[in-house]
Amino acid sequence: MKKIVFLDEYSLNGADLSGIKCQGDYTGYEFTAPEQVIERARDAEIIIVNKVKLTAEIIAALPKLELICEAATGVDNIDTAAAAARGIPVRNAKGYSTHSVAEATLGGAISMLREVIYYDRFVKDGSYSASPRLFNYDRPTRQLHGRHWGIVGLGAIGHEVARLASAFGCEVAYHSVSGSKREEIYPEKSLAELLAWADIVSLHSPLNDKTRNLIGTEELKIMRPHAILINVARGGIVNERALADALNDNIIAGAVIDVFSKEPLEEANPLFSVKDKYKLLLSPHNAWSAEESIANLVDSISDNIRTFLQA
Repeated sequence: MKKIVFLDEYSLNGADLSGIKCQGDYTGYEFTAPEQVIERARDAEIIIVNKVKLTAEIIAALPKLELICEAATGVDNIDTAAAAARGIPVRNAKGYSTHSVAEATLGGAISMLREVIYYDRFVKDGSYSASPRLFNYDRPTRQLHGRHWGIVGLGAIGHEVARLASAFGCEVAYHSVSGSKREEIYPEKSLAELLAWADIVSLHSPLNDKTRNLIGTEELKIMRPHAILINVARGGIVNERALADALNDNIIAGAVIDVFSKEPLEEANPLFSVKDKYKLLLSPHNAWSAEESIANLVDSISDNIRTFLQA
């Protein structure tokens, strides 16, 4: 039996891993620090990781390694070139969180437009009870219907966001970072055109050389003053200092951020300097994490291992 090692089981929130465990000699670790990776994976033939980094140095130190399973879609935590040089396949999971991330994207937009956080706190802190007025208009709210929704990266998640946004009455357009040309029912725009046109911009691209710091100071200045930026893709796509400045200077109206350049989010991150906290909706990289998505992810990992073993 192949020795299977999962280095960060916590990332799947206690999911039933029996479909994976039954396929080999399985060892799982709740969390693995960088300095523990080589020791724990030394005898592994199959490694499963979510966010644990597998550098070229680490891969070179694992002589028995035959397969790397990424417990996610993005593989930027793995030196894929080093793995390929050793003939080690890297298998990721695709499509498992499409609905979860798309719903989180729409939910973030609606929460910002309707000022959900502000008015929830207004009621819960007693301000509404103490008010003689039936209504409160401290922060004007807006509807989603009729908005221009710009999508950067029209993959599986981008398509689902487009479908949902259209169902809410939005006009949708997209920008392809890869530059690939294909027929879509939505119009394609250059990045500058999309940013100038959109009321809401959501990011659904992988992090690579083309997308790193894709949204910085100049790009944010192109956006409309009432626009909302949503990043549920990868933190490095948005320059966080530039975003914080844009929010403080009223360049854009708000942002929904689920991913960060360094995770967990550092206390010194520029986003904590945003003065109006209601302009910024933050979550700890969990747009993908609906229970149904995690179940899909476990099935995908299990299938990847099974396919490898049967080859």
